[in-house]
This record gives sequence, C-alpha cells and structure tokens, in this order.
Amino acid sequence: MPVQPAWAAGYSAPLRTAVANMRVATENRTGYDRGLFPHWIDADGDRCHTRNEVLIAEARTRPSVSSTCALSGGRWYSYYDNRYWTRASDLDIDHFIPLAEAWDSGARSWTTSRRRAFANDLGDRRSLVAVTDNVNQSKGDRDPAAWLPPYAAARCQYIHEWVAVKIRWRLTIDRAEKTALTTQANRCTNTRVTVTYAY
Repeated sequence: MPVQPAWAAGYSAPLRTAVANMRVATENRTGYDRGLFPHWIDADGDRCHTRNEVLIAEARTRPSVSSTCALSGGRWYSYYDNRYWTRASDLDIDHFIPLAEAWDSGARSWTTSRRRAFANDLGDRRSLVAVTDNVNQSKGDRDPAAWLPPYAAARCQYIHEWVAVKIRWRLTIDRAEKTALTTQANRCTNTRVTVTYAY
C-alpha cells in the first residue's frame, strides 16, 4: 500500500483500487484476548454506552430513551439478512472488523487506548452496525474469505464497508482475504471508498 504522508487525514479511491492497494501480511493471533479491547464505554458521559449509541443512531423508528439510557420501542433494520426488529435485545452490535480479526491484522501492537477507541468507534458509521444477533454470531471472527452476509444483495455494501474500516484503522489483510475481496469487488459497482483515518 502506498505510504500516506503524515499529514494525510483520509483516503479515497475506487473500490477495486482500494483493494489492490491494501497491504497483505500474515495474520498472528498470539496473545489475543477480547478483554484487551475495552467496550462498551460511555465516551461522552451522557449515560448511554456505545451499544445504545449505535442503536439510537441506526433506528429506523427512534426508541424512547430514559434518563438512564434504557431503550424502549424503536425499529431497526439488519442489512446482513434483510430483517426488521422491534426489540433491541434481538440485535447485536457487530464490530464490523471483528476484534480478533483486528488483533490478527495489526491491533496486537496497539496501545490499550487505541484498542478501546477501535472497539467503540462512533466516528465512522461503518465501524459498528446493529444486526440480527444470531447472524452476527454466525459471522464470529471470520473475514470475507470465510463469511459473507446471507442476504446476497447486501454483499457489495459489506465488502465496501469491510475495506473502508480496514483502511480507516490501517489494518492489513491476509492472502485469502485479499483474494476474496478482489473476487467480490469485481462483482460490485466500482464506487469510491472514502474514509477519514482514525489516527
């Protein structure tokens, strides 16, 4: 991947170019522990932790929010499986790039502060997404070489967002992941991937 100057705030390129330029490296899970990515946090002190912040932001019908940030009512769309939900408990907040995958792809060398920022990233709507709980569980920590959304019409959006979040956090991809991303990107409209770097 071309080296970006230190002052560069972001990245923009057509999807296929972005995939072609991503840095390939062997993954390494040594030392991984989910607890090394502190979440969910209340970053702005409004009593709503990150999970609820995402649910509020992504609601198709806004829920009522109590003084303690308990949610009631609301309606959500899970684009992975083309389903609507009216109970927040039916949804997981997916770390779009799974925490273990992030660790494998470079986060093992980060500070705890940076891993906390990644696990609670509200700065880019693509980083965290509310989806059907069992679909998220079926994804687990797999990358696109091993898992894609069951709703076929969602796959181009999914690939585009996977690439965007990896670039935002300057994470690498492995060879199988690159092959899968290239294959999928070639099936999709070559729209631009535009991101602001997290740091």
